[in-house]
Amino acid sequence: MAKVSVCIPTYNRSHYLTYAVNSVLNQTYSDFELIICDDGSPDNTPEVVAKFQDSRIRYIRHEQNMGRSRNMRSGFEASQGDYFIKFDDDDALTPGFLEKTVNILDENSQVDFVCTNHWIIDKDSKRSESATKENAIRWGKDRLKKGIIEDLDWQTFYHQSLQVGSTLFRYSCLKDVDYMDPKADGCEDFDLLVRLALIEKVGYFLPEYLMEYRFHGGQTSLGQNLHFLEAKVYCIENYKFSDQELEEQRKIKLAATQQDLGLRFIEKGKTAEGRKLLKASKHILGDSKRTNLGLLLSYLPINLRQLILKQFRQWKPKDYTEKVRTQTN
Repeated sequence: MAKVSVCIPTYNRSHYLTYAVNSVLNQTYSDFELIICDDGSPDNTPEVVAKFQDSRIRYIRHEQNMGRSRNMRSGFEASQGDYFIKFDDDDALTPGFLEKTVNILDENSQVDFVCTNHWIIDKDSKRSESATKENAIRWGKDRLKKGIIEDLDWQTFYHQSLQVGSTLFRYSCLKDVDYMDPKADGCEDFDLLVRLALIEKVGYFLPEYLMEYRFHGGQTSLGQNLHFLEAKVYCIENYKFSDQELEEQRKIKLAATQQDLGLRFIEKGKTAEGRKLLKASKHILGDSKRTNLGLLLSYLPINLRQLILKQFRQWKPKDYTEKVRTQTN
């Protein structure tokens, strides 16, 4: 039985999957199993997986699409290792990831999971130094020190500084929170880390760049944003923090997410739902230009709403994620 279970959930990304799989097979640590769980991909994923002749690979193919969270759970439930990591089919591990994170868990029995820093790569697997630096600053990774994370609830919920794909977990701690919640589908990584913090699990930060996170075109759309925001509202509504300052921040974050979702609903034509969410957010955030704009747009024809909101997005300066997604080499 392998000590580490590595899970790559995949759907219709055979063009990136080879890079992800090779990053596992090229690890300096070899006591692992690799579980590829395929959510009914209509592309040539089965043929791509079949080309790998390695007994450590286990391929689980679902004939029908069952959704991200359920697909991830299938890999988790099939795993046999004491330690577990899941990362996406368009990302990768650097060669020393497993060796370095396994050593920390082996030497620190009180630690439940180890999170590392990560590179930002583009569609051609080229690392972006500038985007990597901006990402570390944006999520506060540049402020985290090596060792046990003392304020795990703040780091997971408020700062969102940790990432599941760059984290090695003890399998037992994931069992304690029932791993991925299907109701949080689209927001399941964020939710998993927050729930671990809520039951006082111990996280450790290793400030080395041991994983590669890919930005590429096609990762976002109105539909995906709606799905993500609905899941995020569900998650935040169900948390409760004993730290009163953080609990107040939870209410603010919930209102801000309701505002974002309300605007998306209005853009999509779900007018009544959008107005309800915007009015709910107003109770916490007070009067704001975004809320008032959304309520005003809700009385316009849908094609005009979409045109105005599209124009506003074009005026907004591109952040580092958009720059990496659109750049060509």
